[in-house]
Amino acid sequence: MVDVSSDGTCFDVVVIGAGLVGSALARALSAYRLRVALVDARDDVGDGTSKANTAILHTGFDATPGTLESRLVRRGYELLSAYAEEAGIPVERTGALLVAWDEEQAAALPGLQAKAEKNGYERARLISAEEVYAAEPHLGPGALAGLTVPDESITCTWTVTLALATDAVNRGAELLLGHAVRGVEVGHDGVTVVRTSRGDLTTRWVVNAAGLGSDLVDRMLGFERFTITPRKGQLIVYDKLARQLVNSIVLPVPTALGKGVLVSPTVYGNVMVGPTAEDIEDRTDTATTEEGFAFLTGKAAALVPALAHEEVTASYAGLRAASEHSDYVVEVDAAQRYALAGGIRSTGLTASMSIAEHLVDAMRATDALPFV
Repeated sequence: MVDVSSDGTCFDVVVIGAGLVGSALARALSAYRLRVALVDARDDVGDGTSKANTAILHTGFDATPGTLESRLVRRGYELLSAYAEEAGIPVERTGALLVAWDEEQAAALPGLQAKAEKNGYERARLISAEEVYAAEPHLGPGALAGLTVPDESITCTWTVTLALATDAVNRGAELLLGHAVRGVEVGHDGVTVVRTSRGDLTTRWVVNAAGLGSDLVDRMLGFERFTITPRKGQLIVYDKLARQLVNSIVLPVPTALGKGVLVSPTVYGNVMVGPTAEDIEDRTDTATTEEGFAFLTGKAAALVPALAHEEVTASYAGLRAASEHSDYVVEVDAAQRYALAGGIRSTGLTASMSIAEHLVDAMRATDALPFV
C-alpha cells in the first residue's frame, strides 16, 4: 500500500517523530501550501522523550556560548513564551536559584554569571547565603551563596506537544500514529518512499525528528553522524501539600558529571525532584528503580529537609536522546531532500519552535519545495 492523496500525488514532507520537535516542525511546515504527514510509531503524540522531562522553560543562561543549542534555546524561549500565552499553555515564572554548598561551587558562581551574559542573558545576579535563605527558607543548612535566574520558568510538556500537534492538524497536516518507520528509500525521480509498519508513504522530503531513534533513521539515509545513547532520568513527585516548601527552581551548581538533581515546583502545584542520569542501552527502558527512588528521596531530604515528611505521590522516568556531540545535530541535505533534527536533549522543550523555524528556513533556502 502506498499512502497518497486522492489525486495521486504524494506528500510534500513526511516528518518522522510526533514529539515536541516533530510536532513543532509539522506545525511550521503546514503554514505553507504543503501536504505534510506527521508520523510516529506510538499511539499518541509526545509519548516518548517529550512526556517525561522536567518541564522547564529555559532562558539558555547555562548553555555553551556560541553553540547552535545556545542560540536556539534563547530564541525558543521567546517563541514558546509567546505561543503559550496565545494557546493557553500554563507557564509559571518561578525563577531559578543555583545554590553553592561548598567553596568550590561558590567560586564557580561568578563564572556562571559571566557565561549567562555571553549567552545574552544579563539578569542573573549573585546573592549571599542570607539572601538564599530569604528566597528559599526551607533549604537545608550549609548554603554559602547563590545565583538567581529570574526568568527561568515551569510549564507543561504534555500541553505544549498537544497544542503544536493540534495546530499542525488544523492547518492540514495528516497525523499518522502507529506507523513505525522500517526503512527509507530515496529515489532519483524526486520521490522518497518511507516504509512503515502500516504501509509505504511517498514523499518529496523527509524530516527526521525521531528522538531516541533519530540516529537509526539517519543511517537509513546513508549517514553515520551520531549515535544516541539513551540517558535515563528518574524523577519523583511530591504531594501538593509540599508546594509551600519550594518557591523557585532550585538548581545545583553544574559539575563535569552533569547538571545534577534539582527541586522544582510544577504548574500543577506539586514538587518535583530529579532527574538521575543513567546511560543505558535499551531505548525502551523507562522503568523506575528502588535505587533511583532511594537516591532521589535522600537528595530531596538533604536539599529541603521538610520533604522527608511529605508524601511521594508519583515517580517516573524518561529517556533523553543524548549523543556523543555536545551540540544539536541539525542539518539539511538538499540532494536527498532530507532534514535532520537529532541529538536534541532536555532543552528540546524550550527550543522546539526555534528548531522548527531554523530547519524550515534551511529547507526553504534549497528552493526544493514550493513554500508559498
